[in-house]
Amino acid sequence: MLDGFLCGVLLQPQRIPESRWLPHLTDADGRALPPRFDAGRLHALARRRHAELDDAIGRRQWFDPWVFELSGDEAGDADERNDEDDDAPPEVDAVYPWVAGFATAQEFFPALMQFDAADITEPLALVYRHLDADDLEDADALLAEIETLEPPSDLAEAVEGLVRATLLLADVSRPVGTPAAPRGRPRPPPRRR
Repeated sequence: MLDGFLCGVLLQPQRIPESRWLPHLTDADGRALPPRFDAGRLHALARRRHAELDDAIGRRQWFDPWVFELSGDEAGDADERNDEDDDAPPEVDAVYPWVAGFATAQEFFPALMQFDAADITEPLALVYRHLDADDLEDADALLAEIETLEPPSDLAEAVEGLVRATLLLADVSRPVGTPAAPRGRPRPPPRRR
């Protein structure tokens, strides 16, 4: 879930200050930690992963999402949860925590969702196809796009879809080849000649 959350944070068009996203790692709502709880090591590891993902996304390079294969018992539980018309194998449910983390980031930092739907619907469908359709309220275009997708044949294909979606969304929210400006600051308008 952490990995998906960090990708969701990094795909925002403006850099989200660490002080805003870091509290959500230990409490989904970002509430303060108990006074005696030391999250220093956890925060350091999260910062390191944030930097790794930021670098990979910025260079449009493959990264290995933190998705853990389900154990035998968990795969059985996933099989029971799958609808009869769902053609994806139960092992694909292992991506659900990553998707939930990504969705959580969009809830708290929704600027990515403000882009033109034509530009983000296809990659979002690759991510949100792993959620129940009832969880996607008021998302008719997204649901229609999800319906056009073949379910992933295995976990590797599902993971590939997450990475592909992340990089496609980065093309929209963090375009390569635009004049260099630090993320988080508006770019000056082009000069007319």
